[in-house]
Amino acid sequence: MRFGRYVLIATASALFALGSAHAQEEVVRIGTEGAYPPFNNLTSDGKLEGFDIDIAQALCDEMKVRCEFVAQEWDGIIPALQAGKFDAIIASMSITPERLQQVDFSNKYYNTPPGLAVPKDSDINGVGKEDLAGKTIGAQASTTHFNYSTVTYTDSTVKPYPTAQEYQLDLANGRLDAANDDIIALTQWLDSPDGACCRLAGTITPVDEIHGPGAGIAIRKGETALRDRFNAAIQAIRENGKYKEINDKYFSFDVYGD
Repeated sequence: MRFGRYVLIATASALFALGSAHAQEEVVRIGTEGAYPPFNNLTSDGKLEGFDIDIAQALCDEMKVRCEFVAQEWDGIIPALQAGKFDAIIASMSITPERLQQVDFSNKYYNTPPGLAVPKDSDINGVGKEDLAGKTIGAQASTTHFNYSTVTYTDSTVKPYPTAQEYQLDLANGRLDAANDDIIALTQWLDSPDGACCRLAGTITPVDEIHGPGAGIAIRKGETALRDRFNAAIQAIRENGKYKEINDKYFSFDVYGD
């Protein structure tokens, strides 16, 4: 009986310790869009996948925390962060002066240029202002690509879209003359059956004050400790090979950039 009692006590203590350890596990909630392949996307069964998601998981592993992902529409993603819906945004968000007024950012975790897609039979063969004069250009709203288009293509009509998929549909159906987006996102779409309608007209040279130094992790203003942890984790996965492993899963070149 005494032996049995000790076993019960020991078992209860172990369960209590396990429960306490679990209760103390740190969780970092990550907001992402889930509508921007190959960077972040929701599968048909509702799971998040893509480069952003894999990088986020690697950073959480490096920081020894548990990632908890939250899908959020792009237009409301910064207000949702500010309201505490999640702790950080990892959603291919460019570090720009405008956004730095609302949130803080980690260092970049990738940097790829924008591009312009057009229908295959289009007479557009460049990305300059004169090439797009009189044309209608689509871009996702509240992005650097939309901002660049409105500032640059002043002789064109620039139409905002809630998601990339919606401008893609209009471009495929002839309701747009061109679309401006990250060149990787465009290329992924153009290489798919849905993008067979169209081709790449060219690469746009990034403008620092519009496009910024690359995509970073957005956090609430003043949360410097979390920012510093993300920066250390980004550096660590670049050095230990994890970044390259994820990069090579999606791309044939280093998207980290210069």
